[in-house]
Amino acid sequence: MTVESALDKALEGRELSAQDGEALFGAEGDNLRRLLDAADERRRQRVGERVAYVINRNVNFTNVCVKRCGFCAFSRGHRAEQGYFLPTEEILRRVREARELGATEVCIQAGLPPRIPGSFYVDLCAAIKREFPEIHVHAFSPEEILYGATLSNRSIEDYLMALKDVGLGSLPGTSAEILDDRVREIISPGRISTRDWNTVIRTAHKVGIPTTSTIMYGHVETALERAQHLELLRNIQKDTGGITEFVPLSFIASEAPMVKKSLVPGIRTNVTHADVLRMYAVARLMLDPWILNIQAAWVKQGPSLAQECLQAGANDFGGTLMNESISTSAGAPHGQFLHPGEMRKWIRAAGRIPVQRSTTYKTLRVFEREPAEPEPSWDGDRFGSYSALIASPEFRFRDRT
Repeated sequence: MTVESALDKALEGRELSAQDGEALFGAEGDNLRRLLDAADERRRQRVGERVAYVINRNVNFTNVCVKRCGFCAFSRGHRAEQGYFLPTEEILRRVREARELGATEVCIQAGLPPRIPGSFYVDLCAAIKREFPEIHVHAFSPEEILYGATLSNRSIEDYLMALKDVGLGSLPGTSAEILDDRVREIISPGRISTRDWNTVIRTAHKVGIPTTSTIMYGHVETALERAQHLELLRNIQKDTGGITEFVPLSFIASEAPMVKKSLVPGIRTNVTHADVLRMYAVARLMLDPWILNIQAAWVKQGPSLAQECLQAGANDFGGTLMNESISTSAGAPHGQFLHPGEMRKWIRAAGRIPVQRSTTYKTLRVFEREPAEPEPSWDGDRFGSYSALIASPEFRFRDRT
């Protein structure tokens, strides 16, 4: 399979195989330009000129985790001095603050702390929805769902139904990295398996909980493994229709334990500009027409490169975040929040029309022009830094034994 033949197949509108995707990941020079143009045109055909964003807040409520993933600079052991755990009242305070700033969503993910009750995730979701019924709770990775179900001695389906019953709106399709167990054994031994990830996502869709989907690329995976990951997501979507969006996440190496401790020989440590654009373009063409929304992850690559991704197949600028601890701890230098007005500026500069959306892509407001009325004032300092959080004795993790 050559880049040229795979591109010809894409331009004819035929479904691309994993082998086609593998070839396209090798596109350079004129072929790379053709690839990006093809993805941009396919985006234009499918979703038009609007670019969406969501006003949301991340709440990473603990960095204490029983797993030791080689790529994760966020997690701490339960006896570490920098281990923190936010109490429910602090989480609710953050949700209230987000709502006052116009947020429609809270995204809640964290480490897997030891000795929590199996009902923890259900109880937390219930507490949020009791106090803020209008807020969409987008929460708990497939790894967290499996952990909660295991601790509760319940099936994954029963556990997801319990979460749905208390108001869980959707699941982030994270903890995916590369959905290939060869890769997972290298970068995250002991983490949720490809099979279990697939089961959690499909079961969520079965019980009526939509999910996003992700990839974390640029470390030890091959081009074929990237393409097979996309093919797996496409197959899930064909069967269930429950995926709202795809979010490519480039590997940030600077603080990753497996890089700092030289644990993985030959690991790549620099995801290039071209690598990012190729990922978006190949994803647009391989996932078409099943997953229509592809998100430019500004927190990983910065607003400027995220803007370029809008010309390579992306049609979404993600969320405002307000707090972001996981990429920040990994060394991402692009901050932990982006004001909606700033997002719209970047979107307009790309020649596109900004749209505020809900978590599930319902259009809330189209911004043909900037609003005359003032928006809430966002002071980034009020959200607090990750370094301040892990140093706070107020939120220090207490061993529950």
